[in-house]
Amino acid sequence: MKHIRHEIGLKKFGENLREIRIKKNFTQERLANTADIEISQISRIERGIINTSLSQVFVIAKALKVDIKELFDFPLDE
Repeated sequence: MKHIRHEIGLKKFGENLREIRIKKNFTQERLANTADIEISQISRIERGIINTSLSQVFVIAKALKVDIKELFDFPLDE
């Protein structure tokens, strides 16, 4: 099975997460503490460096108090 990595999607997801985090007045540190995820992990997700797990996405959505679909609400065609 081929390893699949969607670079544009990872980058867009990270940018969207950063935008939502800032609108919610969360620092990376606060989000990391609230979600019980390493701050370096939050940084790598926001920069599109890593392909985070769906479980972590659920935890991040809960920490930010947003519907999970909001984290995926971004265009891929740009």
